[in-house]
Amino acid sequence: MTSPVLEFDLKAAIRTIPDYPKPGILFRDITTLLGDARAFRRAVDELVHPWAGQKIDKVAGIEARGFILGGAVAHQVSAGFIPIRKKGKLPHKRVSIAYSLEYGLDEMEIHEDAVVRGERVIVVDDLIATGGTAEGAVKLLRQMGAEVLAACFIVDLPDLGGADKIRKLDVPVRTLISFEGH
Repeated sequence: MTSPVLEFDLKAAIRTIPDYPKPGILFRDITTLLGDARAFRRAVDELVHPWAGQKIDKVAGIEARGFILGGAVAHQVSAGFIPIRKKGKLPHKRVSIAYSLEYGLDEMEIHEDAVVRGERVIVVDDLIATGGTAEGAVKLLRQMGAEVLAACFIVDLPDLGGADKIRKLDVPVRTLISFEGH
């Protein structure tokens, strides 16, 4: 469980934008956290804390904010980095998977040589909502032979059930703060 002080500090560093991208949504903008050196460092440290000292081969960051966080986490744990991209963005041979969005399907890809069977991987993104993207990332990595150690997010929107969806895949979930609602 995250300490109340940590949660308050990180929540204070996140900007909330009402009615974006559509009316009724409260968008949790982590760019303000990324711009605050102290909050950014603390978030990265806390994301990997439970796995400190364990062998982590790769960190997989989900496009796009997951690239920023995942790169920092990979550096922190001395691991390689895997970009998980939207379909059509990677230049080399790719492996893809379809995943569920709120209204339909999309696809994500990684390079076919991004993971070696048996490598220990942590998935990182900024926020987990319905969990469709994170679920797709876990399944894609497992399809490639990775052992997914955990999925880590700064923000959880627990009312949408995404973290529970990932836990049902037997993947521990680490979130630092939560916001009620959508």
